[in-house]
Amino acid sequence: MAYKQRILSGMRASNPRLHLGNYEGALRNWVKLQDDFKLYCMVADYHALTTMGDIPDNIGAYSREVAKDYISAGIDPRQSSVFIQSHVPEHAELHLIFSMVTGVGKLERVPTYKEKKEDLAEGRAVSYGLLGYPVLQSADILLYRPHGVPVGKDQAPHLELSREIARSFNSAFDCDVFPEFKDIIDEDDLRSKVPGLDADDNGVLRKMSKSYDNCIYLTDTEDEVARKVKGAFTTPSKIKKSDPGIPEGCAVCQYLKLYSADWKTLWDEDVQGERGCMQNKSVLIDVLNEFLRPFRERRASLDDSTIESMLKQGAEEARQCASETLSLAKKAMRLT
Repeated sequence: MAYKQRILSGMRASNPRLHLGNYEGALRNWVKLQDDFKLYCMVADYHALTTMGDIPDNIGAYSREVAKDYISAGIDPRQSSVFIQSHVPEHAELHLIFSMVTGVGKLERVPTYKEKKEDLAEGRAVSYGLLGYPVLQSADILLYRPHGVPVGKDQAPHLELSREIARSFNSAFDCDVFPEFKDIIDEDDLRSKVPGLDADDNGVLRKMSKSYDNCIYLTDTEDEVARKVKGAFTTPSKIKKSDPGIPEGCAVCQYLKLYSADWKTLWDEDVQGERGCMQNKSVLIDVLNEFLRPFRERRASLDDSTIESMLKQGAEEARQCASETLSLAKKAMRLT
């Protein structure tokens, strides 16, 4: 079997359910890439703790549900290593090592630090773990010395610090342990920023987000999808069927563009007043449920025992690569 170049990606386990935005913005690309690369597919439970560390609740259960969503979306554990971050202790150890070569001032200037502070529960203090979030992220990536990291266009700048940390380490210890990795960017703007089912006070579609409660989840049943679509935001000025629609600002039309092969015809008829909003919603309910059907079927085949076995195997595979990298790093630091 030919050697495959490695790639690494993952999602936080701060919620037990992934939604269409998670799928289109990341998972869909991972599924495609796993045929050509060795994918290390991580459930980031440590990262979830940076904003919910004092209220972890069911983070272990959340992690397993996220892993099930990975598999149901098409990640193949026979090709890719699916694992939980905390099951590979080398992540935490390399994080500690990198924290010794990363300046505090640099971390305080990272844009995501300000964003994550806003995610904190009211009255909760900022932790060292939150400040060091990018260092842990760098350890996650560099531990696998990957060829690249699949990332959305808007997230690419956040990875630059990981490259800076790699360069700092290599320079400080006169080595080449951590090679430069590439950003593997999906250029499809609509898929990278899937809108939610609602709009803000100005009538502008909001992004799909758990915090807005405007999501279609990968685990939604047919009835749940139907109920949510029926309540989705459409063109406010389109009162009657004959009124012209504005598909660009309609959540239902945006989803039709993603999931219906006939979207151009549907959009034209909507603009010309030949289609009503309820007709569009009816079509969308059918297409979305058909799209999610294989997800539901794959998920139904996953019991707790099966997912535990997959995660154990994935962690063992990840540790083979991770332990080798950690040994190289310690040798460069003259710790061994």
